[in-house]
Amino acid sequence: MRFYLKFYLHYLLLLGSNPGVSTYGPHLRAQKTGDILLGGLFPIHFGVASKDQDLAARPESTECVRYNFRGFRWLQAMIFAIEEINNSSSLLPNITLGYRIFDTCNTVSKALEASLSFVAQNKIDSLNLDEFCNCSGNIPSTIAVVGASGSAVSTAVADLVGLFYIPQISYASSSRLLSNKNQYKSFMRTIPTDEYQAIAMAAVIDHFQWNWVIAIASDDEYGRPGIEKFENEMLQRDICIDLNVLISQYLEEAEIVRLADRIQNSSARVIVVFASGPDVEPLVKEMVRRNVTDRVWLASEAWAISSLVAKPEYLDVMGGTIGFALRAGQIPGFKEFLQQVRPKKCTNEFVREFWEETFNCYLEDSPRKEDNENGSTSFRPLCTGEEDITSVETPYLDYTHLRITYNVYLAVYAIAEALQDILTCTPGRGLFANGSCADIRKVEAWQVLKQLRHRKIQNSLGERVRFDEASELYANYTILNWHRSPEDGSVVFKEVGYYSVHSKKGAKLSIDKTKILWNGYLTEVPFSNCSEDCEPGTRKGIIDGMPTCCFECTECSDGEFSDHKDASVCTKCPNNSWSNGNHTSCFLKEIEFLSWSEPFGIALALFAVLGALLTSFVMGVFVRFRNTPIVKASNRELSYLLLFSLICCFSSSLIFIGEPQDWTCRLRQPAFGISFVLCISCILVKTNRVLLVFEAKIPTSLHRKWWGLNLQFLLVFLFTFVQAMICVVWLYNAPPGSYRNYDIDEIIFITCNEGSMMALGFLIGYTCLLAAVCFFFAFKSRKLPENFTEAKFITFSMLIFFIVWISFVPAYFSTYGKFVSAVEVIAILASSFGLLACIFFNKVYIILFKPSRNTIEEVRSSTAAHSFKAAAKATLRQSSASRKRSSSVGGSSGSSPSLSSLKTNGNEAATPSEQRRGQRPRVSFESGTVTLSFSFDEARKNSMKL
Repeated sequence: MRFYLKFYLHYLLLLGSNPGVSTYGPHLRAQKTGDILLGGLFPIHFGVASKDQDLAARPESTECVRYNFRGFRWLQAMIFAIEEINNSSSLLPNITLGYRIFDTCNTVSKALEASLSFVAQNKIDSLNLDEFCNCSGNIPSTIAVVGASGSAVSTAVADLVGLFYIPQISYASSSRLLSNKNQYKSFMRTIPTDEYQAIAMAAVIDHFQWNWVIAIASDDEYGRPGIEKFENEMLQRDICIDLNVLISQYLEEAEIVRLADRIQNSSARVIVVFASGPDVEPLVKEMVRRNVTDRVWLASEAWAISSLVAKPEYLDVMGGTIGFALRAGQIPGFKEFLQQVRPKKCTNEFVREFWEETFNCYLEDSPRKEDNENGSTSFRPLCTGEEDITSVETPYLDYTHLRITYNVYLAVYAIAEALQDILTCTPGRGLFANGSCADIRKVEAWQVLKQLRHRKIQNSLGERVRFDEASELYANYTILNWHRSPEDGSVVFKEVGYYSVHSKKGAKLSIDKTKILWNGYLTEVPFSNCSEDCEPGTRKGIIDGMPTCCFECTECSDGEFSDHKDASVCTKCPNNSWSNGNHTSCFLKEIEFLSWSEPFGIALALFAVLGALLTSFVMGVFVRFRNTPIVKASNRELSYLLLFSLICCFSSSLIFIGEPQDWTCRLRQPAFGISFVLCISCILVKTNRVLLVFEAKIPTSLHRKWWGLNLQFLLVFLFTFVQAMICVVWLYNAPPGSYRNYDIDEIIFITCNEGSMMALGFLIGYTCLLAAVCFFFAFKSRKLPENFTEAKFITFSMLIFFIVWISFVPAYFSTYGKFVSAVEVIAILASSFGLLACIFFNKVYIILFKPSRNTIEEVRSSTAAHSFKAAAKATLRQSSASRKRSSSVGGSSGSSPSLSSLKTNGNEAATPSEQRRGQRPRVSFESGTVTLSFSFDEARKNSMKL
């Protein structure tokens, strides 16, 4: 392999007819000898002629076509910078810079052909080619290369010159792939990487709220990485690409037509093109031919001001294009230098061709004239070479905004300053081994590369340019809008904004929308979305099989809102808020609880107060008539306690009304439970006592002691104490508290969290258990004297109690919010009114309205009848039993009852004389006890104590 490389380089050396510099490399060049030689690569032509090679004869070099006036201006900028440095007394004094500049024709093959001339002499000595020829002193070494323009061309050149560590500074290659310093060791540039430009283009699309675009990129190292980065940015911003294609200036016409059809049929109105001018030109021509005027073009820096596309005849289609351009720099004296160009003053063929293309003529002895005479081109007149260059309009003289041109100028000065550092290097402080310095007269390319990597320069914009391995130039883009000039109809690049990487986040992009003309004359921002914007109150809904940017507008759910257009999601309202009717905002929920001020709460409170007042009234009546038989017969002490407990029951219902607080939530259930247990306990003890008195066969002193008043209160206390212990355990382990329920739409219910439903169940269950026992005893006592006991009414009151609380359980668990408290209040009031009415209203009625029935005689007659019936039944049972025994032993005489007595507590009893006189039964009341006696003259004495 080494032999073949030697042979190829030797072949290159023999290509020229003379041994001088002018004979080496491609024939078309601009060159100047000097102490140090710089190489240059510029696209003087946009491409090469398409020509099939059938290999029937030796292949000929491809012909470059379509002259690039901007490329020639870039070449002139390099020459101007070198001449300026050579004329400087402070920069590289006594050192003359030379150059060899080649045309890449915007193709890789031409660029590599020129690059081989740069690397040949650098390796002649190491390849020992002296055995083939005497090469010493013939070809000066190229110590640095300025170029190339396109990223694809620079990538190929960098692969080659990097093998020999020749520094390469590109002025226009912005591909992010070239930032890989491991692969492109000697590559540097004075242009920002495309990564920033892709971000800037995505930011512009996001700024105008477009989400449906077409992406087109050149099929090379410039377009592919750039559009890839652009796609990633679009994905992060939730922007979709409808069509993504690669193009090239060498595409067949049929492919261009198919691409134009796809663009025309797309619903996207924004076309993002990441390509160079020559690559995008065929597509633009087809779109102009079709007169597709309803599209907005977003141009990358490579073609934003390209003279191939920015033509007046294209403005009907391309007017309003948004383009990115580098910030312009200033080159003093460059304007005059450009105007001084003359074919007779310059020996390079580039100037001669430039002159012929500018004035559409041929110079004498021009090779292109021969082609014209052979009929290969259109007819052109001869020109003298003395024409006035300022009399024509050409991109070559567009020096008002020097962007790429300034990058060329900056690259040359960077190399010159690196050489200056070598020239002024002090031994011991150099960058090379042991602090040594390079010899400026024998400087090699790798030494210049080392010096460039440690060099920092500042451009005319005040930006610091570094070429170390980790540095990239910061991006500062000017955003342009294509306008039509009102004077001559030419293309005017109107500055409408900028994008700066240095700016703070959120302020990188600045666009003045008032300066933009869309499609050349419109001021309204075009619409380029897959779907119409969703109005506030709706959100974007996914459509199956379509990109995320294509959606249907779905109304926000209740409790959610969207206050701006095109919302991706609806925002959930805070817990204390709810969405309005059109879901565009939230309003505070209404707070509800069983309030004192609402009619329902007022009604319940009035019933509770009424119940307490009625109970107090009954208690007042009982106290007032405490010595009457009805009151005494009702066990007045327990009745007082019972009435007090009913007042507590009615009062406890008031705690359920009003805004629940922690203390009310902890108080209301224990107050209700203890009050009701106290009430039921009083009824239970009283009912059971009377039942035992009337059904006892022989009341003994044990009965009288067991059912004394103190023991009755003790039992009431014990029953109530159990309920109190249940409440204490409940409050200790799971205390209730205030709770805000946000689950209901538009309303916040403030309720009590009971802490433990099991504890509440125990509380109500224990109350119901006592009520069941009380119901049992009351039911057994239902046939006692009507005027003496209220057993029937107690039975009915217990039925009401059970009906209320059995209904309460499903009602409690099926309601919510304030109605939970209302249900319990209703249950408390209903059961309390039932107890009050059934037990006491009949007695109050008799006391107040039937005083004739509230006498001892009335009570005696009622109880006597009951006792007579009970005694008669007992006697009949005894008689029946005696007859059965007589029949079994031979018979015996029967006996009839003569006396039956019933005594309770032994305080007042029927005397024997009264019994003998056959007096009416006598009833006396004292301390809540009853004594009854009956006399029968026809029977023998028999006493029965109950």
